Amino acid sequence: MFILYGIPVGIALGYLVGGRLEHLEELRFRVAWLAVAGLLVQLVLFSGVADPVTGGGIGEAVYVGSTAAVLVAVLANVRVPGVLLVAIGAISNLVAVVANGGVMPTTVAALEAAGLSPRDGFSNSAVLVNPSLAPLTDVYAVPAGIPLANVFSVGDVLIGVGIVAVIAFGMRRHD
Repeated sequence: MFILYGIPVGIALGYLVGGRLEHLEELRFRVAWLAVAGLLVQLVLFSGVADPVTGGGIGEAVYVGSTAAVLVAVLANVRVPGVLLVAIGAISNLVAVVANGGVMPTTVAALEAAGLSPRDGFSNSAVLVNPSLAPLTDVYAVPAGIPLANVFSVGDVLIGVGIVAVIAFGMRRHD
């Protein structure tokens, strides 16, 4: 959810640099359907609807596969200004998830700061005792009481900043 903050910030920055929202219509993304499909799979996977079918490593495999699909779509658009940051963040997240068996580790402290508790069933953030690549995991929190409070990673920050850049650059005239 942290990444969603990039949208209004990108729009505000786009206006500050003299951009116009309608210029975003000129942006063309290759294989955008792949990113949308991967994100929709994750939406279902983490909504709780898929809990009965995510046991035995299936959820982890689906998470890694859908994240990889989104990364492929991002890499196909790396020439769009700002997308390189999104790609670096997505790679960071994918590496952390793969290194931890298909889950993104978090800490009890980060969950508590966000006003969350560990979730039963498959979740996009799971408390692990000794996670691999801990600095790349969901160790930060948007504090409880702030809209979209949740845990997030360095990769999420890079993705968010990349989204800001894509929107702000995209709002500028492309002559």
